[in-house]
Amino acid sequence: MELVDPAKLTEQQAVAELARLAAELAQANLDYHGKDAPAISDAEYDSLKRRNVAIEARFPHLKREDSPTDQIGGPLAEGFSKIRHEVRMLSLGNAFEEGEVEEFDARIRKYLGLSNTDPLVYTAEPKIDGLSLSLRYEGGKLSYAATRGDGETGENVTANAKMVASIPQRLEDAPDVLEVRGEVYMSHADFAALNEAQEAAGGKVFANPRNAAAGSLRQLDANITKSRPLAFFAYAWGAISEPLADTQMAAIERLGALGFQINPLTKLCNGPAALIDHYHEIETSRTDLGYDIDGVVYKVNDLALQRRLGFRSTTPRWAIAHKFAAELAWTRLEAIEIQVGRTGALSPVARLVPVTVGGVVVSNATLHNEDYIKGLDSKGAKIRGGKDIREGDLVQVYRAGDVIPKVADVDLSERPADAVPYEFPQTCPECGSDALREEGDAVRRCTGGLICPAQAVEKLKHFVSRSAFDIDGLGAKQVEAFYHDDQLAVREPADIFTLKTRDAQALTKLKNRDGWGETSARNLFEAIDQRRSIPLNRVIFALGIRHVGESASNLLARHYRTWEEFEKALREAEPQEGAAWDELLSIDGVGAVMASSLTQAFAQEAEYASIKRLVTELEIEPVESVSNDGSPVAGQTIVFTGTLEKMTRAEAKARAEQLGAKVSGSVSAKTDLLVAGPGAGSKATKAADLGIKVIDEDDWLALIGDA
Repeated sequence: MELVDPAKLTEQQAVAELARLAAELAQANLDYHGKDAPAISDAEYDSLKRRNVAIEARFPHLKREDSPTDQIGGPLAEGFSKIRHEVRMLSLGNAFEEGEVEEFDARIRKYLGLSNTDPLVYTAEPKIDGLSLSLRYEGGKLSYAATRGDGETGENVTANAKMVASIPQRLEDAPDVLEVRGEVYMSHADFAALNEAQEAAGGKVFANPRNAAAGSLRQLDANITKSRPLAFFAYAWGAISEPLADTQMAAIERLGALGFQINPLTKLCNGPAALIDHYHEIETSRTDLGYDIDGVVYKVNDLALQRRLGFRSTTPRWAIAHKFAAELAWTRLEAIEIQVGRTGALSPVARLVPVTVGGVVVSNATLHNEDYIKGLDSKGAKIRGGKDIREGDLVQVYRAGDVIPKVADVDLSERPADAVPYEFPQTCPECGSDALREEGDAVRRCTGGLICPAQAVEKLKHFVSRSAFDIDGLGAKQVEAFYHDDQLAVREPADIFTLKTRDAQALTKLKNRDGWGETSARNLFEAIDQRRSIPLNRVIFALGIRHVGESASNLLARHYRTWEEFEKALREAEPQEGAAWDELLSIDGVGAVMASSLTQAFAQEAEYASIKRLVTELEIEPVESVSNDGSPVAGQTIVFTGTLEKMTRAEAKARAEQLGAKVSGSVSAKTDLLVAGPGAGSKATKAADLGIKVIDEDDWLALIGDA
């Protein structure tokens, strides 16, 4: 849905849009704060909230009672008792652009009556991406711990907080009442270890460290929290019986002296320019922190000025969070590895120090091909600003939507002294065969074919995919296992259909192996048998021939109709000349590149032998056609050209094929009829030269009885 600019909304549209935003943001708050399972990214959430603010600014009289701008946090989880905060736990306003940081400084100066030249010192600290927690100490002893909740009331997680090693149980020389606030988080290393353990135990796997930390702290069983590797950063305070210090920085240092973990990157900055400089320093060092941050928080350092500035309804005037771009992050490229796909393509992959990008932990990114690594274009020329990518580099990673992460930039100032240009392999890392790059192809490919295990496994995964054989119970994971099985090896497609026979002869039956039982094994064999009879187009697609997708498989099946005709035609077309080759090229939608791939697949004896072994196990269903009885075009080759006015080109082709005709995309001596609409050009001229009958659309409809 395309959103209307808030500046162009009518009042009626604004009412409806504010209602929609209130509902979406309420659900997002429930998912994030209540369920620890956000359904949208931080960037999407921020965008919704900013849109709500913009509409309310234009129509202040339409502001809802449940306006998201007045909400803090989310609803409390069931199962916990409630604790009311003596001092509210507020959220922070956000800045996304450098100009907004300058505006933040200008607003504060205006409010305090300061000129642009008056000194105004801020603190700048990393914004930890975790779960906010308040710890109340009375007489130096931890009295209770509470989550932020809705800002007024939080969940009582005292028993769980006592299980976090970096939260002190007792304090020495602390104020009699001290409420310490901070963030519970989980390091990247601990997060990876936790997910590995969860997966091995069949438990929940967490999407990112923030979800893992929040879910671990909010366990009804404190022993589960104890088993989770949580940590706590202190950065603020609430209720307090006596001041910690006169400034923000000194107060934070006092918390550190009391035994709390405080962030070492917190820094004093004089003015917005210094704040932005430190923001970029933290952004660059983000990869080496070992934990997630999603921005930098700026606070007025003088606590007396903080008190003068006070609060808005949900945010302090004296602080703001400068957020990072949600889909961008800097991290270290540890290694470049090569993956081999089912077509033999050698694809370079960046192995990264894990970093959260757009709410997802990223540890790998595509590097496309060898030219991309070298900073070259498709013709081998250096790209303007292109930088060769090396192992050890500090790289910027981005995600757009849900696509595979990519490397966007390299920080050459951070390049290790011993980093060397990456040498792309000339042989396949899986089988040692030559890896060749054809002229005009950006990709280098292994020539090993079926002897290459990487290609074989990927081809098998493709073979059982949904649009191919789609065998229930035989997915990518099972294919991997069978490929490496000594007794029931599945190394080529035909092996799938001999699996039942070989299992009967095996010493250890499939039903007795890990992950299988009698029922699941029987169901698999039945599913395989159900696929012995299969349409021709699915077989063609399942072969995984390069450049031959679903649409092309359908075209080829409709043209040749039976497996025998298809196989015979491709074997005869192998020299890439002659009648069979010309017929293949005449199929509308089949070009020279696809035709070459098809003939090569049937020309390589090892691959062809594998195909033959498969076919002996199958009953390949021919493409049905309407009875030729009474059809005036059965068996004819027809070409459509120009603009058709009473049906689409696709409809015309489908109708001709139903009547038993073959539809081609080019005119040749084998063409029987050309149907020419307005705008017909060279095809009509060629047909006339060859003496081929030419008719218009009305004549065509009359001919087939559809007039």
